[in-house]
Amino acid sequence: MADRSLRGIRLGAQSLQSEEGVVFMERRATNYKCETCGHETTLMFAADAEPPQTWECRSCSAEAVLQVDGTSVKLEETDEKAARTHWDMLLERRSREELEELLADRLAYVRARRGSGDDPTRERIGA
Repeated sequence: MADRSLRGIRLGAQSLQSEEGVVFMERRATNYKCETCGHETTLMFAADAEPPQTWECRSCSAEAVLQVDGTSVKLEETDEKAARTHWDMLLERRSREELEELLADRLAYVRARRGSGDDPTRERIGA
């Protein structure tokens, strides 16, 4: 710290490191085209990296497909199962009718704890 003074430097605004002697990785542009809206997206990946076959379209959030020499690649079918959500696991244990009944019971319980809300002296919290 004796050879360099930090006085007057804005924190986070400027780096004290230089790019001297740094060798950057080779990169290549990878194109994706959305089949839904026709939007094309260009992303940079490392030259030796395997780009994903699909990418989320920035404009419509649909799947954009990798383009190689101007044509879409054929998507590989995988044996992987789709990730199960909490809702999927819940539906495995209970039927929709049971869930509706449980919801009605819990809402009645919560409303009973709150009171009827007809008391004019009670101050209401929220909107």
